[in-house]
Amino acid sequence: MRAFLILADGTVFEGKAIGARKEVISEIVFNTSMTGYLEILTDASYAGQAVVMTYPLIGNYGVAYEDMEDDRPWADGFIVRELSRHPSNFRNTSSLEQFLIDNDIPGIEGIDTRALTKILRSQGTMNGMITTDENYDLEEVLPKIQAFKAKDVVYRVSCPEKYKYSDGKYKVALMDFGAKQNILRELAKRDCQIQVYPAGTTAEEIIQDAPDGIMLSNGPGDPQDCGEIIKNVKKLFESGIPMFGICLGHQLLALANGSDTRKMKWGHRGVNHPVKDLASGRVYISTQNHGYVVADKTVPEDVAEVSFINANDGSTEGLHYLGKNVFTVQFHPEACGGPQDTGFLFDKFIQMMEVAKDA
Repeated sequence: MRAFLILADGTVFEGKAIGARKEVISEIVFNTSMTGYLEILTDASYAGQAVVMTYPLIGNYGVAYEDMEDDRPWADGFIVRELSRHPSNFRNTSSLEQFLIDNDIPGIEGIDTRALTKILRSQGTMNGMITTDENYDLEEVLPKIQAFKAKDVVYRVSCPEKYKYSDGKYKVALMDFGAKQNILRELAKRDCQIQVYPAGTTAEEIIQDAPDGIMLSNGPGDPQDCGEIIKNVKKLFESGIPMFGICLGHQLLALANGSDTRKMKWGHRGVNHPVKDLASGRVYISTQNHGYVVADKTVPEDVAEVSFINANDGSTEGLHYLGKNVFTVQFHPEACGGPQDTGFLFDKFIQMMEVAKDA
């Protein structure tokens, strides 16, 4: 079946429908990863977005459900050059095509994803529509495409109620803004008892539970839309409990302490982004997935210092809060899929909790 990708600027790509046969309007973003498509589809940070994979062949190793980052996918749509119909892997339990159908995700293949990516890089991330309607009216659909904005996505992807994930020595309160499962796995294997809280949980409730540390997770959308969450994050910061923030959590804590955030032209999405540790001068390869960033030179000098920068564009990738057992990073040290170069940051968080317990 023929399918069409219509961009907000009026550009139309024609290809073949894959996945669910339905129409969707979403923000179109690209990811440069060669692998990890299942983790990408099930990463809640992609809520409200349709993903373009720049690597030309996707789905060749099928689907292994244990690799999912959530119990369901969150991406609105999937755009590829070629979808593999014959996956080969000893862990494979389903084809990617069937996974898309089962989870009601529409997609399109057979378009020039290289040309599409060049448009998104030159003009910036934009909205688009995936449709199988061959009689679409461009003048009619363009205003709808241009008006789209994902709303309340953090509350949509967060857990509905508090739950316990694992037992262990260190009590960690994880604020779920769309947490990847591998964050929980990394904490659990470091002897953490993890209590997961919905995004709207008050700071008072978390503090009353007396955690040894607080984790602020990744998540989707514009961080400046999270007004009430930011107020609670500020209270958690002032509690003195050790804190570690990743991606959206990094941005929310920065906003809570007087910094600003900005939308990037096309964002960082992939598994080979270099970040430089300013303390050691060492460069690490990281997994990233974000369209917003803490704005340069907006971090109050008496509150925090920049700890990591992106080695490609110099954007802020990490903050260390002065006089506090608190640090945050924009990239993903849990990295699934991707390199695990920065997994030591979880060890740093454990060490902070250990010192605070002994104080």
